[in-house]
Amino acid sequence: MKLTVVGSSGSISGPESAASCYLLQAHDGDRTWQVLLDLGPGAVGQAMRYVDPAQVDAVLVSHLHADHIADLAGLEVLIRYGPDAPRPPVPVYGPVGTRARIAQLCGESGNPDHAFTVTTWQPGTPVHLGPFVIEPFEVEHPVPAYAMRITGPSAEGAGPRVLTYTGDTDHCAGVTLAARDAHVLLSEAAFQEERDQVRGIHLTGLRAGQLATEARAGRLILTHIPPWTCAATVRTEATGTYAGPIEVAEPGATWLI
Repeated sequence: MKLTVVGSSGSISGPESAASCYLLQAHDGDRTWQVLLDLGPGAVGQAMRYVDPAQVDAVLVSHLHADHIADLAGLEVLIRYGPDAPRPPVPVYGPVGTRARIAQLCGESGNPDHAFTVTTWQPGTPVHLGPFVIEPFEVEHPVPAYAMRITGPSAEGAGPRVLTYTGDTDHCAGVTLAARDAHVLLSEAAFQEERDQVRGIHLTGLRAGQLATEARAGRLILTHIPPWTCAATVRTEATGTYAGPIEVAEPGATWLI
């Protein structure tokens, strides 16, 4: 599997990055499958650097906050009115209420039923998309939210590999289960210790490191860092609780998993 960061800014898009969006690609022997994990503000335009967003095999939505889904409205326009329009609908997987939320974003002139086919996550029920197996896990956030455990082929054909994307969550049992023995843990870290005391919303770098250690993850990639948060501080926090390799997601960064 190849992971590409399209946007890594948290809560809002920032001066250096679109908000949450990640491209995951893998070959099944016949063709390359491409899925987008979330589609935050600014992500459709930045995704065009790597893929035709109207031709992805699916958009996998972690939760329905605007910083993770706002550009579904832009994708709806591209599918209905862009080159070679109208394009076939793009599958979207997300929490209960995803179709209504997309309709809200698109406004009265939009028609999400012409642009998307929406499927609701069912915890405990994996989704099979080409070479990918996606398992949704309920996590702790103010709205229904899911971490995604994605199993796919390795770059060298050495057997199945696992990427876990936390979405937005605090440290909880669901995200720990999703991350167990993952080769790569793509973890949000929007909060800083001491500065952000509220619980039940986001991880800090320290708690992301704790999660990686408890889950025995092979690599930790910190993401969803807002423009007002220092990425170096978040990374330093994580080094105190996780001894493995730690990186900070930046637009255009890629990893072969």
